[in-house]
Amino acid sequence: MASSIKDNSSTYGLGSILLHWVIALALIGMYPLGLYIDSLTYYDEAYNIVPAWHESIGIILLAFLAMRFLWRIINKAPTPLPQPKSLLLVTKAVHLLLYLLPVIIVVSGYMITTADGRPISVFNWFEVPALPAISDNQEDLAGELHYWIATFMISLAGLHALAALKHHYINKDKTLTRMLSVQSEAKQ
Repeated sequence: MASSIKDNSSTYGLGSILLHWVIALALIGMYPLGLYIDSLTYYDEAYNIVPAWHESIGIILLAFLAMRFLWRIINKAPTPLPQPKSLLLVTKAVHLLLYLLPVIIVVSGYMITTADGRPISVFNWFEVPALPAISDNQEDLAGELHYWIATFMISLAGLHALAALKHHYINKDKTLTRMLSVQSEAKQ
């Protein structure tokens, strides 16, 4: 089982697969939750509760993003499947953005929430302290960045999913199955 935790030259291991899907599902779920928060008024019953959930999940997501970066550093990704050089460059650029954009989203969310100097309470388990604001309208600037980067990332993730389906159903290669199940290198 230990060999299936780590990636091998032909497929992703359980560690990469779990980190990929936990982060992907959290980000996908956070987007409509954020849109819902934006629709709330001061008098809505969920006005304080739902943003607190969003903030807490965001901090936990940051921990998973850090684990994913560390995992990628200590665990080499499988060899890319054969494809034209131009497509390989696009693939690498999209993957880089899908690593970078969530970090920008979480940091901008932190800047929105802590702009008034209050810490973020993570499900009342612990608090993440606020850093001093870097501008008078930090909440507004970070809010714009947060929304537009999140929207771009969700769109890019949708294209990423469509590309995986195209590889699976049209190209009939192992791009999708490498991220859906753990297989030994011998099975490839």
